[in-house]
Amino acid sequence: MKKYSEENIKSELKELNEWRFIDNKLEKKFKFLDFSEALGFIVRVGLLAEKNNHHPELFNVYNRVIIRLTTHDADGVTDKDIDLAQDIEKIVGK
Repeated sequence: MKKYSEENIKSELKELNEWRFIDNKLEKKFKFLDFSEALGFIVRVGLLAEKNNHHPELFNVYNRVIIRLTTHDADGVTDKDIDLAQDIEKIVGK
């Protein structure tokens, strides 16, 4: 599994809405109407993550969710992270 260079990551981020590269991870903050909507989103992300055997860092406070993606085995961002971020975007877009 090849780790992306910072240049490759910046190129990929152009295709990902509001994702940022921070501390060697992809990160995005989401805001929902209420806790129930945020929790439903987390469950859907969890199912995607389990299906892909790639698990994000998830943080939740009431209606806000922060997701951070990195591949620990590669010590950085890989295709797994980009692919999961793209799949998460599909959930939000629905």
